[in-house]
Amino acid sequence: MSAAATDTAKPVARHAALRILMIVLVLVGIGWAAWYFLIGRWHEYTDDAYVGGNIVQITPLVPGTVTRIGADDGDRVQAGQLLVQLDSSDAQAALAQAEATLARSVRQVRGIYRGIDGSQAMLATRKADLDRARADVARRQALAGSGAVSAEELAHARDALAAAQAAFDAADQKLASDRVLVDDAGVAAQPDVQAAAAAVRLAYINHARTAIVAPVSGYVARRAVQLGQRVQPGAPLMAVVPLDQVWVDANFKETQLRDMRIGQPVSLVSDLYGDDVKYSGRVLSLGIGTGSAFSLLPAQNATGNWIKIVQRLAVRVALDPAQVRKHPLRIGMSMAADVDLHHGGALLPTQQPAQPILSTDVYAGSVREADALIARIIHENLPPAQAAATRNPRLPAAKDANAGATAIRPHGTHVVVASR
Repeated sequence: MSAAATDTAKPVARHAALRILMIVLVLVGIGWAAWYFLIGRWHEYTDDAYVGGNIVQITPLVPGTVTRIGADDGDRVQAGQLLVQLDSSDAQAALAQAEATLARSVRQVRGIYRGIDGSQAMLATRKADLDRARADVARRQALAGSGAVSAEELAHARDALAAAQAAFDAADQKLASDRVLVDDAGVAAQPDVQAAAAAVRLAYINHARTAIVAPVSGYVARRAVQLGQRVQPGAPLMAVVPLDQVWVDANFKETQLRDMRIGQPVSLVSDLYGDDVKYSGRVLSLGIGTGSAFSLLPAQNATGNWIKIVQRLAVRVALDPAQVRKHPLRIGMSMAADVDLHHGGALLPTQQPAQPILSTDVYAGSVREADALIARIIHENLPPAQAAATRNPRLPAAKDANAGATAIRPHGTHVVVASR
C-alpha cells in the first residue's frame, strides 16, 4: 500500500473511533438519564447511619453497701432478675420498727373504741340518775302544797336534779368527743392507723429496693459497680440494653429531605454482615433539629466569620424485628441506608403515641405485697370476733413454726414478707 493511501486511511479510522466514542457517550448519557428519572431521583442514600437503642441505666433508689453482683458485661438477663444486692440490715430494722408502730396504733384505736363503750355505759347511768332526780322533784312538788315536804327538802331535790342534769350533759359531751376520734369508721380507716400503715409501706418498699433488679430483658453493658462498694441513689451501676428494640439513626443532608416522608420504605446494609444481609425498614420520624443545634456547644453564626455548611438531620428508621432477631445488631454499628421516595406521607407525626414505647412492671409487686402485710398486721391486732369478721382470704396464710419478728425472704423477682 502506498504512503498516500495510508495517510488517507488514518483520518477515516480516527473519525470512526470518534463516532463510536460519541455513540457510547450518548448511550451512557441516555442510560444515566433514564436511570435518574426512573429510579435515581426516587432514592436518597447515606452511609452516615448508626444503630441506636434504649440504654436502660441501673441505679439504686436507696443507699447501701453492695453484697452481691448478679450479672456482668455481655450477660443475658430477664426482667426482674437480680442484678445487685445491697446490705438490707438497716432496711430490715426500719421495717420491723414500722410494723411495731402499726400494731401499737391499731391497739390504741381499739382502746378508743373501748372508751366509747364505757362512755355509752356512763351516759346510760347518768340518764337513769337524771330520770330519778326528775321523779323525786315531781313527787316533792306534789307534796309541798300539803305541807308534807318542807321547802328545804324540795330545794335539795332541785339541786340534785341540776347536778344530775350537769352530769348527764358531761357524759353526753364525752361520748360525742370520743365518737369524733373514730368518726364511725373502721380501724383501718383511722388517721393514726393510716399514718402507721404508710410508714410500713415505705419501709417495706425501701427494703425491697435493696434488691436491684433488671427492669427489662436484655444484655448487660458498662458494669461499674464493685463488691463492697458504698453506693448512693442515682449512681450508675450498669446498663441493660434490649437488643431486640434497636433502630437506625441515618444522618441525611438537609438537601436530601425534600421528598422524604414518614413511612417510606428503607433498605439497609450493615458493615458487620455486608451486602449478604439486607434489612428492611421504614422511616419512623424525621429529625426535629440538626445535630449542631442540639450539640453541647451550638454554633453561633451571628458572630465572627461565617461559612455556610450543609447541615444533617437524624432520620430514625425502624427495623424489622424478625430480621434483627436473625441477624442481631449492636449499639453504634455502622449502617448504610437507602430510602425509597416513591411513597408519600407526613413530614411530622400527627398523632400522639397510643402506648408507652418502653415500660416495666417489675416494681409493682412491692406495693401489693406491702398492702398485704399491712392488712395482716391490722387483722392480727384486732379482737378475735372482729378479726374473724374482717378476715381477708387473699392474705398469705403460711406461717413458720419459729416464733419471732417478721422475716423477709426473696421469692421470685420480688421480696415477699412472711410471718415467723
